[in-house]
Formats: sequence, structure tokens, C-alpha cells
Amino acid sequence: MNDTANQSTDAATGIVTAAIIVIGDEILSGRTKDKNIGYIAEHCTNIGIQVKEVRVVPDDEDIIVGAVNELRARFTYVFTTGGIGPTHDDITADCIAKAFGVSIDVDQRALDLMMPAYKARGVEITPARLRMARIPDGADLVENSISTAPGFMLDNVITMAGIPNIMQVMLDAVTPRLRKGRMMHSQSIDLDHPEGGIADMLKEHQALYPDVAMGSYPTMRGNRPCTQLVLRSIDASELQEAYDGLMNKLQNQSLIA
Repeated sequence: MNDTANQSTDAATGIVTAAIIVIGDEILSGRTKDKNIGYIAEHCTNIGIQVKEVRVVPDDEDIIVGAVNELRARFTYVFTTGGIGPTHDDITADCIAKAFGVSIDVDQRALDLMMPAYKARGVEITPARLRMARIPDGADLVENSISTAPGFMLDNVITMAGIPNIMQVMLDAVTPRLRKGRMMHSQSIDLDHPEGGIADMLKEHQALYPDVAMGSYPTMRGNRPCTQLVLRSIDASELQEAYDGLMNKLQNQSLIA
């Protein structure tokens, strides 16, 4: 499915979806702790985009290209983080170009953004720094208000830095260009009981409302096992009906006051 097909699907259902690809050996080795997945997912939820899948992949061209091509065909948007810096192992831009079958070279638009900042700081434009101005042909730039080297958006793939504060300003910059879908609504219920005691009831209730996602999350309150139930749906009225019905069942069994 290409982006035109994705647009048609969005228009028909009102649902906009996304996947996240986190790129970097340092994430998989544990050396660097990812801080971007949760931020992107929460940001997308708040603007009506449902994140459906996350992948963490190594600095391997075949794996990156394969992941990009698979996910961009399945979801409205794909966000990538990491691998657009100045070093030899920053291969994301090249991989995106290969995934789309386009050329890549130093982009004058990117260079025009970077040069004044580098000159003001007395920083030399080395071949390594020029790597950050290489943009796949046909891509739009995504502004980086912190260090100037831009990200880019090619069709439905948004490529951003891995450094969290830079990724965040890039995400803010690209947000106005993104289609927004129906908002996901949620309701939660906190129980002073372990989830095993309500599992069968929740399963039966879920069957009555297949379009309302119902999750059970065990927690601890001191030494006491507790449970939080979370109900989610894009249909606010159906969500409320499912929530009220579940509350009644819990109250009838004295599982909640």
C-alpha cells in the first residue's frame, strides 16, 4: 500500500496509524537507553495518530531497508529515529533512499541551513559534517531548531535524529504536515484486587464490546497486589457504555465501592 492508498483508507475509516523504527546498535546493546518511543507514541496519541508497531533495528542496511518498506506499506506514517549523524555508521539516510529507489546527495537547502550556524560558531565544514546535509531526492526537510542539521520526510516516512531533544523539535516541526485521525478516548478503573479475580469477568465483558480495547495491568500498592483496568476506543459513546457496564458488574460483585 502506497501513501495514496493509505490516504484513502484514512478518509474511509477516520483512523491514522503509525509505526516507529528505532535505529542503532547502541540501543540493542543496552549502551544507550531509548527515550524516544514513549515520547513519539504519546505525541501521536494526543494528535489522533495510533502507533501500531515499534521496531528496534541494528545499523544494518538490509534490515533497515526491509523494515522501512514493510512498515510504510502497512501504516499511514513511519517515524525513524537515529542514524543521521556525521559518522560512518550513520546510514539511515542512505537506507531511506535505497528503500524508495532514489538518489541521495548533499542538498543545497540543508547546506543553506547549516552553513550560517557553523560559521557563527567557527566550526569547519568537514566531509563528516557534510554527511548530515545528504538528503534523499524528493524529500522535504524537517526543521531542527537546535543544531540546524535537518531531518526529512519522504512520502510517508519521517526521518529524525536519535538525540531526544533534537528528535522532539523535529517532531514538533513536522506535526503540522501530518494528517490527524479520530482521537482515542480512554477510561480507567483502579481495583484493590489482583487481576486473577476479575480475568473471567473482563473476558466476558470484552466479548460484548469488541471495538473497545480492554487491558488489565497488575500493580503493587505496598505489599498488596492491585489492578488497573483500562478501556480505550475511538467511539466515546461506546466507550462510556462499556465502562458503565463494567463498573456495574464490579460493584455487584463487591470488587469496587
